[in-house]
Amino acid sequence: MGASTWKFGGYCLAARLVALCLFIGPDASYAENWPQWRGLSNNGLSSAKNLPDTWDQETNLAWRLPLPGAAGATPVIWKDKIFLTSSAEQDLVLICISTQGKELWRRTVASGNRPVHGSDQTGEGNSASPSPTTDGKYVWAMMGTGKLACFDFDGEEIWKLDLQEKYGKFQIQFGMASTPALDGDTLYVQLLHNAGAVVAALDKATGQEKWRIDRKSDAIEECKDSYASPIVYRDAEQAFLITHGADYTIGHDLTDGTELWRLGGLNGAGQQYNPTLRFVASPVAVPGLIVVPSAKNGPVVALRPKKAGDLTNDFLWKMPRNTPDVPSPLIHDGLVYLCREQGTLIVLDAESGEKLYEERIHEFNHRASPVAADGKLYLSGRDGTVNVIKLGRTYQRLATNKFDEPLAASPAIADGVIYFRTFKALYAVRSRE
Repeated sequence: MGASTWKFGGYCLAARLVALCLFIGPDASYAENWPQWRGLSNNGLSSAKNLPDTWDQETNLAWRLPLPGAAGATPVIWKDKIFLTSSAEQDLVLICISTQGKELWRRTVASGNRPVHGSDQTGEGNSASPSPTTDGKYVWAMMGTGKLACFDFDGEEIWKLDLQEKYGKFQIQFGMASTPALDGDTLYVQLLHNAGAVVAALDKATGQEKWRIDRKSDAIEECKDSYASPIVYRDAEQAFLITHGADYTIGHDLTDGTELWRLGGLNGAGQQYNPTLRFVASPVAVPGLIVVPSAKNGPVVALRPKKAGDLTNDFLWKMPRNTPDVPSPLIHDGLVYLCREQGTLIVLDAESGEKLYEERIHEFNHRASPVAADGKLYLSGRDGTVNVIKLGRTYQRLATNKFDEPLAASPAIADGVIYFRTFKALYAVRSRE
């Protein structure tokens, strides 16, 4: 199949709104929700089928809903409801939207939005950067100000915390952007910055602290800051929390936060220490494998999950340079996909680390993390360009689509629909077939 290109902008909602009921109803393969930043297992993978390669105003675009402000937060979806965080002038809000594109309710979580590197529409982020999380009954929203709130699906506030009051004032150059990780009845937060390094477990129903630890590191200067998010690793034999930042990736016991293992060598291994090497991309895991990025052209490391030890020199393989700086890695069917921030896609064999190919996909910054479904990899550029690449060991571009709006959020997939959140609107893309 040859590559095709579609482009659209200036979309008129009133004239172009296409209701989801015009499409064929979902089957069992579309039943999967997208409850966290990177999906059901927080790894960017979806089992959805029949997803489109291309879309425009006339083809496969179900609807577009304008948003009150910009943000890089990814929407989360549960059945017929979508939740996303956004700026709204100086307010920081959680919005509930139906899967037919109608806003159901909006709640203010905090105030005092702070754009990073420019305005909300031109900059690199703001205080609505963390993504929400849901379990199908409640939804949790954290803002860069440190306000963390829980709501039910009707918009009723259940509880709210100020993490800066509880754990100390944030001192982080571009604002706290980490998204909490939900596992069972516990919400895990990592707050790694120049004035402190705290990892905490909160009861999801009450916000009460279950445990907290002061995360140890010898990092200096900007390296203390982390914009990455924690993840939970789980297989048939073990489960632990992974935090990433301040020069180290660390595995923690889920019950009390005790450090189980530690991976170093991510900054300055074989070269001079870089005092500006802050982590942004998060690790990714599937059963049996953890892939750890670093930053600023540093290494990528693959680990076999282990219960204890110093893993700095005990890894499966290491790619010494060319890490993604912002987009997080993706693992699928024995391959590791790395989308570098300038639009280069690198694909590695997951077992050996052998590079299978490296291709420049799009000559523009990439901030969103890739997602994979239906044999396709979706790569979103900061300028709104979305390239669709065929999954596999050889390179094949299927299509290029353009929103003509800034885009930093990762795509979300649920019920056979791909949701793209630009700085101006939320789009629903779905195959008509």
